[in-house]
Amino acid sequence: MNVLVVLIAIGLLALGFAGIAIKILVKKEGKFAGTCASNSPFLNKEGEACGLCGAKPEEKCNNNDN
Repeated sequence: MNVLVVLIAIGLLALGFAGIAIKILVKKEGKFAGTCASNSPFLNKEGEACGLCGAKPEEKCNNNDN
């Protein structure tokens, strides 16, 4: 039973990594799009500026790498 659970976990992790790899291969220049996760009130309760582009939570993302 434990071996089956471990094999299922390894299979799910492999599927996750394969999905990420496919996304990188299909995406232009193989980059993930940068976003301001700090604009989310769930992640940024103190109202700090974005570490990626410097935008405050009420501002739009200033990242032009998309």
